[in-house]
Amino acid sequence: MHYVRVGFATAVILCIPAIAMLFTKEVNWGPGDFLVAAVLLGGTGLGLEFATLRLATGKSRVFAGMAILLAFLLVWAELAVGIVGSPLAGS
Repeated sequence: MHYVRVGFATAVILCIPAIAMLFTKEVNWGPGDFLVAAVLLGGTGLGLEFATLRLATGKSRVFAGMAILLAFLLVWAELAVGIVGSPLAGS
């Protein structure tokens, strides 16, 4: 059941740029962009679900959740604007 919830949330979030592409030329995502976003969002959601279901203490859940969200934000920012300067940077 948890996988369905993560998949549904990922699909709903990905509908936002898909709908925006219908109304403006400023949002121009290709299939690869949707795939990368789906992997990032789905992986983050599954990681958070795993952390909340499998970790015993509240402190470990909070720490794991913060680490997962930080990793998501760093990868997202790197792909979007290249804050680190890796070859995967979007700019």
